[in-house]
Amino acid sequence: MKTVTKKRTKAYLIDIAISTAATIGVEYFLRKKIKNEAFHALVTPTLVMWTLEYAQLRKSGQTFGYKKMGLALENDDDSELTPRQILKRMAYRDTLSTFDYLKDPKTFDGQLGEIFPHDRYSGTTVREIE
Repeated sequence: MKTVTKKRTKAYLIDIAISTAATIGVEYFLRKKIKNEAFHALVTPTLVMWTLEYAQLRKSGQTFGYKKMGLALENDDDSELTPRQILKRMAYRDTLSTFDYLKDPKTFDGQLGEIFPHDRYSGTTVREIE
């Protein structure tokens, strides 16, 4: 596994830990209003994760995990990330990217780990920064 791939994995785990803590807080308040357990198991964690990730990427191109691991998400043409790109990337990663991995795991190590299938789909690249 390439070093960027390892850093991306660690960054994602950091972001999941932060998202989980935030989800616990959000659920505390939502449980009184929404009694549906499926909502709390599926919708709330996804919504919290996407909201946190979107806000951080839109603001600086980095999530907290990316900052800790020395990574940044960039547009392929070096322009600012668009809201559409960020949403496409998150949606593809959390849905179809799993099937891409099952079909051909080696595509996740292409371009030294800087471009995964969801990055290719959204036109982004993850780079190491100093």
